[in-house]
Amino acid sequence: MKLTWNKKRSREAFARYSNLPFDQQEPSSDDTQLQNHEPTASQNHEKPSADALDSDSDFKKLAQSFQAQGDKLAEDGKYREALGKWEAALNLMPEHAVLFEQKAQVLLELGDAWSALKSATRATELEPSWSEAWVTLGRAQLNFGEPDSAIESFDRALAIKLDSVEAQDDKKTALHLIKRRKQLHSSGLSTAKNRYMVGDSTDS
Repeated sequence: MKLTWNKKRSREAFARYSNLPFDQQEPSSDDTQLQNHEPTASQNHEKPSADALDSDSDFKKLAQSFQAQGDKLAEDGKYREALGKWEAALNLMPEHAVLFEQKAQVLLELGDAWSALKSATRATELEPSWSEAWVTLGRAQLNFGEPDSAIESFDRALAIKLDSVEAQDDKKTALHLIKRRKQLHSSGLSTAKNRYMVGDSTDS
């Protein structure tokens, strides 16, 4: 399937996960979330200098340039190169929800469900009222083998945007996977298995 990249509204789901396996990688104890909590000028009771304002503007322009380059690379299917550009942009704009959501989509394309889950989670933390971010998080959770958590994310998306077809369809997929898991458990087969291939047939 040909994928397209919408630069003006990158919030639409970028990657379908029909051919992606669940990622078996587990979170490392060294994984931490870095947040910047720099004091504002008002908190310091200081007026920002003209040089500081110019510097902030330059940083923003540079970050936007990196983001645009990453968008183009992703549009061309150069996902790893796109990630490099977006990481550079995030170093300058560490609380940019769209960049985290875009990262999650591309990481799903690359089969790195755990990293996608972390990026999508950060996007929802930064923009909790953004429906598409919750859809992307749900897809990452599905690929990571957590359909129960995915359903919660899809429900959050639907609570924000009731007519989200993507959230509705993906929730059905998650519900089917849970149904299959229950069937396996009741039959006594593969009871220790709790991760599934999202691309498996959904025929009952």
